Amino acid sequence: MEFRHLRYFLVLAEELHFGRAAQRLAISQPPLSLNIQQLEASVGARLFTRNSRGVQLTAAGLAFVPAARALLDQAGQAAREARDVAQGMAGSLQIGFAGAMLYRGLPQMLQTFQAQHPKLRVVLKELSSSEQLIELMHERLDVGFVHTTRVPAEFSQILVARQPFVACLPAAHPLAGEGSLPLRRLAGEPLAVVSRAVSPDYHERIVSICTEAGFSPEIRYELRHWLSVVSLVSQGLGVALVPAALQQAGLAGAAFVPLEAASLPYETHCLWKTARDHTALGAFLGAVRAAAEPLQS
Repeated sequence: MEFRHLRYFLVLAEELHFGRAAQRLAISQPPLSLNIQQLEASVGARLFTRNSRGVQLTAAGLAFVPAARALLDQAGQAAREARDVAQGMAGSLQIGFAGAMLYRGLPQMLQTFQAQHPKLRVVLKELSSSEQLIELMHERLDVGFVHTTRVPAEFSQILVARQPFVACLPAAHPLAGEGSLPLRRLAGEPLAVVSRAVSPDYHERIVSICTEAGFSPEIRYELRHWLSVVSLVSQGLGVALVPAALQQAGLAGAAFVPLEAASLPYETHCLWKTARDHTALGAFLGAVRAAAEPLQS
């Protein structure tokens, strides 16, 4: 049984006349008759009766009409879905991100992208940069937003955000009201950082900028998320150096003070496997590039 057989059957069932049905189908009558015979042989039942008065559906033919329509509808829907996926309009896109991206334009970028691709299912997974690299390597993620420059050669990347570090202090801290702060004034303070296992690049960077400022940091707390770092500081348990965007987190009890000397910026890169063949990924990367244009100029 072929879809052509079903289409010919339904037209003949509506017209009940071989000549008119053949005309609608833009074929001659002999091919139409042959296709109906082939369909009846496949079904194992007579679907039409033919006599001098014309063509009539048999009981089996009447019963077969809704089933034939459903089969054609399902085939049409399957074809449309396949085309949408091929064109990047449907399917799913697995996106990894580090939490700080929630304050660096990721929600707005996703809202715009989803409005343009409403049939595409976007799945977000919050993971550390090192976890994202593993998931990208095994193609369990299509794209990730990471804070690392340690990228395998088979990956491509786009710089999407760059921001300074600022001092994060308890609101009651004596330095919380300063307009800016020399980093060395945090010497001896209990420091909260993102752990080396989660973000080795930025753990090491914080240690190095403290060393360059003339002191060895007193690391007391190693946490998995930047937001956890800010939350701990807001409870008065220590101080931290955090990306400036975390000021938008709005956690009561935390104050943010710019550093007097510029340090290496906190950068976010959009990362994907170069050989990944995924139409929806290409569409999403177009949106990422558009959002990142000010950084590239």
